[in-house]
Amino acid sequence: MNICVFLSAADLDDRYTVPAREFAELLGRGGHTLVWGGSESGLMKVVADGVQEAGGKLVGVSVDFLAAKARADADEMVIARDLAERKALLLAKSDAIVIMVGGTGTLDEATEILELKKHGKHTKPVVLLNTAGFYDGLREQFQRMEDEGFLPLPLTELVFFAEDGVGALAYLEEWAGLQ
Repeated sequence: MNICVFLSAADLDDRYTVPAREFAELLGRGGHTLVWGGSESGLMKVVADGVQEAGGKLVGVSVDFLAAKARADADEMVIARDLAERKALLLAKSDAIVIMVGGTGTLDEATEILELKKHGKHTKPVVLLNTAGFYDGLREQFQRMEDEGFLPLPLTELVFFAEDGVGALAYLEEWAGLQ
């Protein structure tokens, strides 16, 4: 399965890097392909290293102004013209989406993917990997949106919240009929 992972390129502490590395190793050992922003920096590098070292493949989609930070040894690397094209390519090259910890770029990617799903533009599973409770506030906000009628479909059909990488991958593999 080609699994797109949206995540930070920042250098983060062990509270985030250790679970990210564990999830990456699960992906690689499972024979999955990581589709990601292509960066050789921060958490993106941690995940790419883990997937590659565990036997998985890497498909990167960088953007022209970040091309100098793109991973040289990816199995495939595409350089998009801008962030909008990058997001479209990441979605097109993936079977499923996992949103890990990140900043405004990750939040932008997450909300666009969820908005596209809400409008039926894709039916791929979306998992928010809630490492160290990072997305607790967002989960609460989504629940309020559902409770107050802002979502046209149940929250459970829009996104799955996983507390760890094992739960995230189990959900995706069950969705894909691999379990």
